[in-house]
Parts: sequence; structure tokens; C-alpha cells
Amino acid sequence: MRGRCFGAVLGLTLSLGLGVAAPVAQAAAAKPAPVVRPAQPPEGPTLARIRETGVIVLGYRPASAPFSYLDAQLRPTGYSVELCERVIASLRTRLKLPDLEVRRVAVGSATRMPMVSNGTLDMECGITTNTAERARSQAFSVTIFVAETKLMTRHGEKVQSLSDLRGRPVVSTIGTTSIQHLAKVNEQLGLGIRIVAGLDDPDAFQLLRSGRADAFMMDDVIIRSLLAQQGSAVSPDDYVISDRALTVEPYAIGLNRDDPMFKTMVDDVLVGLYRSGEIHTIYRRWFESPLPPSGINLKLPMNAAFRRVVAQPTDSPDPERYR
Repeated sequence: MRGRCFGAVLGLTLSLGLGVAAPVAQAAAAKPAPVVRPAQPPEGPTLARIRETGVIVLGYRPASAPFSYLDAQLRPTGYSVELCERVIASLRTRLKLPDLEVRRVAVGSATRMPMVSNGTLDMECGITTNTAERARSQAFSVTIFVAETKLMTRHGEKVQSLSDLRGRPVVSTIGTTSIQHLAKVNEQLGLGIRIVAGLDDPDAFQLLRSGRADAFMMDDVIIRSLLAQQGSAVSPDDYVISDRALTVEPYAIGLNRDDPMFKTMVDDVLVGLYRSGEIHTIYRRWFESPLPPSGINLKLPMNAAFRRVVAQPTDSPDPERYR
């Protein structure tokens, strides 16, 4: 009898023990595993320098309207400058640096990229084309504009391609993709073109006006802007712009290639402007409205290539991506 009672008690005890253990085991199994978040990549040189100094350095072009130029108070302004200022406003919030100082540095065609590559500039806000070759030494934001390179000649000339200018002087701006393409095609086709280099876009245009060059090879938007800025001194009928595009030029903000986190922050702001549709308001302000302080209106609607970029942002340097 004792044996039977002892066995019954033992069985009951084991049963109760197992009954308690099961829910405990289930609860342990149901407990969610701790979330392992990927480690944030270390800040690159641009972000580290901005945090340490409380200063961001913006490069601008003094005479590249409507992208980057000086207003009546000699302050940098323009389409590219406004986009960079939108980025800076976002950085003040994201980096918790409300007093972030903006230092503006003038750059030219020959100095802009070296100043980005060596860390002098944090953002280059001008008219720089993103190319695969340039991407070896610096990074680029998503595309902010798509231009086409064309030829401008004096009225009466029938020029649509570089082959029409065999043996004649052609001007372009030093340090640009336009003058690089001019030199490349000239050599490949043996055209014997005499290449004249302007120090900047206005200087190159003056070389055409003075007769030292028979054609000016440059991005269509720059050509139209230069013509408009001449006012009554030049009639648009005095010059002819070729119909055929020689190259496609995706413009972007120049960045240091060693700081992918900073590029991501810049791209996030730009893509946000594209997706919200605010980019259309910004575009109209600089390309379809009177420009301060001159009052000229380029009347240049957004082209199909850039509309596609707005719909599907890209930082591709491949010209075929934009055709």
C-alpha cells in the first residue's frame, strides 16, 4: 500500500513538474530574439570635417547663369546653388548642427574638380558633367540636369557637325567635357580643327564674337544663357545653334568619393525634391522665369531626358542612359 501510494505521489509530482516545465519552455521559445542592427559605416572625411569644424564649404561658379552666378549683392545664387542650399538645410537638422556655417568658394572649369578631390570643397554646385573618367577621382550626386552639347556659329553658316568645320578654328572652354570631345573627334577624324580654349564660358563666347573662332562648342543651355545675357548688344538672329546634339551631359553636384554616407544624405534630399514634385517649382524659377538681377527669361522647359531622371533618379555617367 505504501509502495502504491508512494508511486502515485511520485507520478503526480512528475506530472505536475512536467506540466509546469512545458509552459516555461514554450515561453522561452516564444521570446523574440534580440534585433541585431547592422553597424553604421564610419563617417567619411567630409562628414567628420563638418562635425569637427561646424563649417561646410560650397563651391560655386561666378558666371554660369542660371546654374551658379552672383546676384546684385554679389552673393552666389542659381539653380545648382539652391539645390545645394536645400541639402545644407537638411544637414543642419540631420546632423543636429543648427548653427552650421556655410563657406562659399568661387571655382572655375580648371579648379573645381581638384578642389573636390583634395577635400577643399564639400560640394561643388555648378555645371559639372558626371563622367566615368571623372568618377575615378570624385563622386557625384544623382543627376540634377541633362544638357546637350551643340555648336553655335555666326548667322549664314551651315554647320551641324564638327566635320563641317574642317581646318577652321573652334572655341570651347578649358577643363570641360566639350573641349575634350572636340579634341578627341578632331584627332579621330583628322579634321585639322584649330582648337581655341576660352578661360571660361563668357570668354569663349567673346572669342567667337571677335572672329577668333568660327564656332563655339558648348552645352546648349549655356549657349542660350550667354546669348540672353548680351541683351541688346547681340541679336539672337546673329547666331545659329546646331540642331544635332554632339554629346549628352548629365550634370550633378560634385562630392568627395571617400564619403558614401555624405553622398547618400545629398541624394536623399534631391530624390525627395523629385518625388514631392517640388523640383518642378525650383526648375521653373531658374529656367522659365525672369532671372535676378538681369530679368532675362531663358524660356527653357524641362526636357524629356531630365523628366525621366525626375521619375527614376539615377547617378549614372553613361550618356546612353539619358537618350
